[in-house]
Amino acid sequence: MIILGIDPGTLKTGYGIVELSNGKIKLLASGVIENRRMKSLPLRLKFIYDEITRLIDEFLPDELSIESAFYGKNVQSALKIGHARGVSILAAINKQIPTYEYSPREIKKSVVGNGAASKQQVMYMVNQILQLKKKKKNFDETDAIAVALCHLQKITRPDKKHRDWKTFVKENPHLVIG
Repeated sequence: MIILGIDPGTLKTGYGIVELSNGKIKLLASGVIENRRMKSLPLRLKFIYDEITRLIDEFLPDELSIESAFYGKNVQSALKIGHARGVSILAAINKQIPTYEYSPREIKKSVVGNGAASKQQVMYMVNQILQLKKKKKNFDETDAIAVALCHLQKITRPDKKHRDWKTFVKENPHLVIG
């Protein structure tokens, strides 16, 4: 099973593609779709849509998971993130890929074991879970990978046997490959 995780943003949209095969988790690809500030919002949204469509065509994910809208103090930022979420979901739906949403708190709890974890803690756990030799250092990228890992945990462990990824990795190191 291949999961495409998305951390939406109009300037930087992170993506992470993980695969569960024969009981092992592997990172297939990750990165950031970067837009220039000088582009108009519609052009940024088209670029995000086109890039996610390209990733879908290349990696053929079975499902897409995306961070749900976060309601902060800045309404304008929330609206822009909503636009990026919309075109990301549209790209998946147009390719008939089931889409799932998770709150930032739910993602952090799943990956770190603490719903109030910092971005640094999420980054650390993503690198640990996947045992990456070349450590990821971009928050947008590691957040997107965390979204994919959260979804993978939700669909493979519905009984919630493992509280979080840290516990899962500790109890099953043989299932994780870098």
